[in-house]
Amino acid sequence: MDMRIGILFGGSCEEHPISVKSAREVAKNLNPKKYEPFYIGITKSGSWKLCDGPEENWEDGNCRPAVLSPDTSVHGLLVLEQGQYETIRLDVVLPVLHGRLGEDGAIQGLLELSGIPYVGCDVQSSALCMDKSLTYVVAGSAGIATPNFWTVTANDKVDASRFSYPVFVKPARSGSSFGVTKVFRSEELQAAVELARQYDSKVLIEAAVVGSEVGCAILADDLDLIAGEVDRIQLSSGFFRIHQESTPESGSENSIPIVPADISAASRSLVRETAKEIYRALGCRGLARVDMFLKEDGEVVLNEVNTLPGMTSYSRYPRMMAAAGIPLAEVIDRMVASALAGNSR
Repeated sequence: MDMRIGILFGGSCEEHPISVKSAREVAKNLNPKKYEPFYIGITKSGSWKLCDGPEENWEDGNCRPAVLSPDTSVHGLLVLEQGQYETIRLDVVLPVLHGRLGEDGAIQGLLELSGIPYVGCDVQSSALCMDKSLTYVVAGSAGIATPNFWTVTANDKVDASRFSYPVFVKPARSGSSFGVTKVFRSEELQAAVELARQYDSKVLIEAAVVGSEVGCAILADDLDLIAGEVDRIQLSSGFFRIHQESTPESGSENSIPIVPADISAASRSLVRETAKEIYRALGCRGLARVDMFLKEDGEVVLNEVNTLPGMTSYSRYPRMMAAAGIPLAEVIDRMVASALAGNSR
């Protein structure tokens, strides 16, 4: 009998369209001989619907209201059908959700209550990695280099004269570069903080790190952690923000991901090992994409950790894994196996 897998996608945060695209790639690469998929789309307003799949206009198709039951005896979905609820038992859930309420521990908490095995990081590591300031504190205590940073809460006044520029201003708990500004002058700082506050009441001011932007995809395995090929983001200007561009599928306006990264073999090895150290220090599980900076002196500095990285046709995680000889279909199989085994690594 095929494994019943729930694919959660969409969500009510700004990363909704990225999630739909990610789910579409997952659907294309899901082995029909192994899995019976149930696609649960979450609308931008927060409604849950069991639908035919993550197509572009999925909400207009054959959808039924559905919820993931926190009752472990249901172990799956409650689907409204002609005024009554039908139950659908699920064997595992793959939450293809990014950002707030998808990558911050919220959906993971619901899945813990449901008793259904799920792909990816648990509640604690999801919440920790979602908050960049907490990520830096924990990683720093484990001896991992991090940028210098300052946190600004909702009512804090910001003294722009205290910083050396440039700095990055970021929402502390957001993703895909939404609300991020690179600030070059003190008079630009307040506007950047106000923009970041549109996405989160907690804002991070971070010293710019001079170095190459590199990343590493990590996947849990029965015996160890698998690291994909390291990539490097080649920027012509600004900073990496492909998910906010109008046609990312046809290429970025200012960035080219180079996979494998055009850095020395020793540097690639160091980046991989540092990514594994970061993954373990933050208690990650299943998969993560660890973004770092490689400085000219060879030091590797943490940037951020994505616990449910993008799986779109142009996303970094599947590209890095494919370059290491693991196509997306196999990545999905391994993620599911890891979730069923309760593999935390």
